[in-house]
Amino acid sequence: MARAFASILWRGVGFFIVLELMLVPALLYWPDFDKHVAKFRAMAPLPVMRNIIDTLETGGVFAYVTGQHFFKGCNTLGVAAAVLLSVGAVAGEAHRGTLEIWLARPVSRWRLLTERYVQGAGALCIPVFATTLTIPALLERVNETLPYGPLMWSAAHTCLLLMAFYSLGFFLSTISRAPLSIAFVLLFFSILQFAIYLVEKATHYSLFRLTDVERFLEIQKRGGLDPRLAAPLVLVSLALYGASLWTFARRTP
Repeated sequence: MARAFASILWRGVGFFIVLELMLVPALLYWPDFDKHVAKFRAMAPLPVMRNIIDTLETGGVFAYVTGQHFFKGCNTLGVAAAVLLSVGAVAGEAHRGTLEIWLARPVSRWRLLTERYVQGAGALCIPVFATTLTIPALLERVNETLPYGPLMWSAAHTCLLLMAFYSLGFFLSTISRAPLSIAFVLLFFSILQFAIYLVEKATHYSLFRLTDVERFLEIQKRGGLDPRLAAPLVLVSLALYGASLWTFARRTP
């Protein structure tokens, strides 16, 4: 429906604006960070955070950019956006009492659900790529340069994790009538995962290890995605999308 599409569109625009507002001051701060990195490391309260700062120092401006934009901005804000864009896809219609009207449209359920899935995925991933495209121009203001290639591959890798969260929320939406409950569970889960990341030994069990600065440095070195990481994330999203189609085909209003 036009109203649902407009809602998703404006959420995507809002996601882009907030990501860009976080990105601009972070990149303009790069010269000061580079100058005082030793002081920041001494102030870090946790070993994991000190390791992150060490990685940023050795990786240079690319590590700093990916840490600020992809790891910090896209991981935190992006996961929240993935949850908010997905949980209302079907459960929101059921909660509002409009699911029967939506299903009455003269198109197949497969098309209805796929359109909603693609719209939300676009609102989630397009802002990530769009803000990434502004990075080289912003870096010119601080006399730094980065090629588009590694940045766009990093954006693609980030979107793979975000799409896994999105697909999970989308699947849960097809079997529920309570979007707020799904959102609460998924946001709590993502916060728990980020908290685990900051614990020295437990960090290896956090999903955010898949999109930390070290992974992006590997992408830069490889010149593309790592199939060992990318393939499982793609398969998870496809499996959850398939499960969503299966459950939605059997759902009654």
